[in-house]
Amino acid sequence: MNCYLITGIGGDIAQGISRIIRGYDKNSILIGTDISEKHAGSLFVDHFKVIPSAGEVDSYLDHLKSLVAEFDINYLMPISEAEIEVISNNMDLFKDIHVVYPGTKVVDKCLDKYITNKFLSSLGLSVPWTKTAQENIPVDYPCIFKSRKGAGSKVLFTVESADEALFLAKRYSDGIFQELLLPHDNEITCGVFRSKNNNTAVLQFERVLNGGATSWAKTVYYQDIEDMCKFVAESLELEGSMNIQLRLTDDGPRIFEINPRFSSTVFMRHLIGFDDVVWSIRDAKGIDFDFSNISPGIECVKTQMSELLPPKSTF
Repeated sequence: MNCYLITGIGGDIAQGISRIIRGYDKNSILIGTDISEKHAGSLFVDHFKVIPSAGEVDSYLDHLKSLVAEFDINYLMPISEAEIEVISNNMDLFKDIHVVYPGTKVVDKCLDKYITNKFLSSLGLSVPWTKTAQENIPVDYPCIFKSRKGAGSKVLFTVESADEALFLAKRYSDGIFQELLLPHDNEITCGVFRSKNNNTAVLQFERVLNGGATSWAKTVYYQDIEDMCKFVAESLELEGSMNIQLRLTDDGPRIFEINPRFSSTVFMRHLIGFDDVVWSIRDAKGIDFDFSNISPGIECVKTQMSELLPPKSTF
């Protein structure tokens, strides 16, 4: 019997992963953690624990180590980027279990979007111009302003003028300006998985975002995108799954960021055969598996469901 510790269980990615594991490893025990209990995460696991945030590094690691020992964890699956970074920097604490993450080099190069941009440029790829908020403000408008770290769209603005650029640079000193890639409707998100024996699978999704997350997606295939994703995966020494975000422009595909984690489309991908969660689990133990052949033109949509928790006494 395998025991999995899945962090960030209050979020949709972790909940999707728990559903995938339930279907794959029916006798598994799932442990979920989060910094709060006010979410649906407890519905997806056998045991739920509130732990400190990854920002409280020592306390966070102490709690994880305690849970690993208490439940005899086989697989540790950090989901948020902050947790992935802390665990990646402290892998010696978890050397006796399988840590499912994309590898040290991916974490080092892809958590910071500015560093990602410079790394991709060093590979000879055409990337959007990118400047930190501390550099001279850009003169090419409109452009994008966003956080250097973190996912989602909490800090994401289209900048139309120098006045707006100055305001944002002062308010968000850790932000970056980036070239606005056009056209808007040619954004492709690519799930990329690379196994220990260096076989790589790429799934290309044309998508629509709603609230910063994918609400609709359709499988597409472009040979130049496939080749570029495989080249980047090899250059980053990818060990598992990551997500490449790009726009298909008149100058070809151009990457604007890489997410060093499972994507919010993880359950969509599972349903059509891109099973990077299961592949990660099997690959960790050296169990053989084959990639699925996924045809272009498959449409996926994300639904929202509500659950009613039984009443719980506060006394």
